[in-house]
Amino acid sequence: MSAPTTRPVRTGKPTGTEASAGSAPSTGPAGPVRAPGSRLRGRSHLVGAWLITLAFILPVYVAFVSAFKKQDQIVSNPAAPPIPFTFDNIVNALSRPDNLVQAGLLNSIMVTTATLVILVPLSSMLAFYISERSPRIKGALLAVFALGLMVPPQVVLLPIVTLLRSIGLANSYAGLILSNVGGGYLSFAVFVYVGFLRTIPREVIEAARMDGAGDLRLWWRIVFPVVRPATATVAIFLGLWVWNDFLNPQFILGPLQGQTITTGIYVSLGAYSTDYSQLFGIMFLAAVIPVVGYLVSQREFIHGLMSGASK
Repeated sequence: MSAPTTRPVRTGKPTGTEASAGSAPSTGPAGPVRAPGSRLRGRSHLVGAWLITLAFILPVYVAFVSAFKKQDQIVSNPAAPPIPFTFDNIVNALSRPDNLVQAGLLNSIMVTTATLVILVPLSSMLAFYISERSPRIKGALLAVFALGLMVPPQVVLLPIVTLLRSIGLANSYAGLILSNVGGGYLSFAVFVYVGFLRTIPREVIEAARMDGAGDLRLWWRIVFPVVRPATATVAIFLGLWVWNDFLNPQFILGPLQGQTITTGIYVSLGAYSTDYSQLFGIMFLAAVIPVVGYLVSQREFIHGLMSGASK
């Protein structure tokens, strides 16, 4: 005769399995159902992201559409689209009797190009020299270059002007270019190149040294071509900084020695009234060259950022 089977007595408290099953989120036909609080937080984050995006995009949009609107349209409704569309603002900016736009663009191109021609090879050579030193010397040199990033450029502007005046380069484009070479621009470029030089295998450099290559030939034939994404990153960042710089051209060149396009925009502002249509036309022309330069080199720029992020 078989023994009677016993059944577990159910109590009011759920077991561990039942408790875990009961605490699981409920699911619907389309997946797990989110709590109302989490949905509200997600919507608030989305709204906040859109507001931040609009805060960055709105000034650019207003400046762009205002370049193709008349003065009364800009004053009455700055955010309205350019209806009717007009090129008079750009034509009037280019036909100024003082040639402010043409001279400003040429001066900005000259200063930016000369600064990059000096900064890019100089910073890459310095970075290669630093990367070849021992860890202690390398850390000390990077700490010295870090000072260039820590000191605000406004603090050293007056000593730079005084130094340029003492060597006879005040109120000159040569003095402006030399002032751009030092300071934070050079420090930024050195730090970018040092980070990219870590990707070069030491075996390649040692093999080139065994073949009799000197430091200069090693840098030019092996190191500089390999760090081309870093060169694009440095050139774009420094080019934009030099192009948009206002304080150095304003104080080093002076109002009577010429101006770049940024100081030209400042000159176009009236003392008692401002022609906003012509002003936005000048701003549009000032932004064309940097945008075109970025579009031409954006592939190398993005590759450089992705390579830097993967380190």
